[in-house]
Amino acid sequence: MKTLKKILVFACCAMMLTSCVSLKKYRDIESTHKTCVDENKGLKSANLEYSTKINEQTALLDKLKKQTTALITDSVKIGSKFRDITAKYQDLSLAYDSLLSNNKLLVSGNKSETQKLITELEKTKDVLQKKEDDLKKLASDLDEKKTNLNELQAKLDEKQARLAELESILFKKDSVVKALKNKVSEALLGYENKGLTVKQKNGKVYVSLDESLLFASGKYEVTSKGVDALKKLAKVLETNVDINIMVEGHTDNVPYKGTDQILDNWDLSTKRSTTVVRILLNNSSISAERIIAAGRSQFSPVDEANTPEARSKNRRTEIILSPKLDELLKIIESN
Repeated sequence: MKTLKKILVFACCAMMLTSCVSLKKYRDIESTHKTCVDENKGLKSANLEYSTKINEQTALLDKLKKQTTALITDSVKIGSKFRDITAKYQDLSLAYDSLLSNNKLLVSGNKSETQKLITELEKTKDVLQKKEDDLKKLASDLDEKKTNLNELQAKLDEKQARLAELESILFKKDSVVKALKNKVSEALLGYENKGLTVKQKNGKVYVSLDESLLFASGKYEVTSKGVDALKKLAKVLETNVDINIMVEGHTDNVPYKGTDQILDNWDLSTKRSTTVVRILLNNSSISAERIIAAGRSQFSPVDEANTPEARSKNRRTEIILSPKLDELLKIIESN
């Protein structure tokens, strides 16, 4: 970064010594480049935040599912105990009734036997009371477990609905990207494999145009063939208003040696991207707010080999099309 700042300072000084018009252009381009870099960082940060929140929601959903399963298991166990105690309570009730009946028959009999029966009756009554208390407690616990289970089930249903909504939006985004790729491929069919490729990657559509299709070597004026291809692409983008557009200029690793109007590979890649942007906007209804122009110089090669073939691949302009994520952002923020 320090080296880049030194280069920029040197470049600015050089431009001030040569021409006021050149200095203004350079500052405009430098400002545009900084804006693009900041927006790119913001998009990456937002994408990471969205992915993190989705993972958190999924983890919470799994936790709620485990808690629900545990509560269901506890409810089954408590229900089983409840039924066992109820059966025992009924047996003791029958025994109590039997003892009470026998007691009535023996009231006029042996006093000691009667007292023994009375004592047994009191013990049985105490046991019955304890069983009844236990039964009430188990019933209360069961009601509490059911309440908790219902609350967790409601939360689980809510999280599942949120997750389903997120998945629906992501699926919709993928469908939009696929449909967009097909439209772009159809519009540019005559140029594919002739210096132009259309690919779908990471939820975006990449339209890559070789230098040979757009520019003469070391120049940033677009050829008539390239203008025709860009106008056809602009027609597709006019009808897809929810698509953001990033235009990236790329060069090879050979240092630029040209006129004073172009300082280096950074300058050349930026001028090429802004030239492409102007052609896309010229006589079209595309909103300029949707487009970002960026120069990547030699630092994002598709082939890192230091060969003529690799350098030819790296001299390209990429138009990256990505759907807006406003709906997804609203859902994530609501959580």
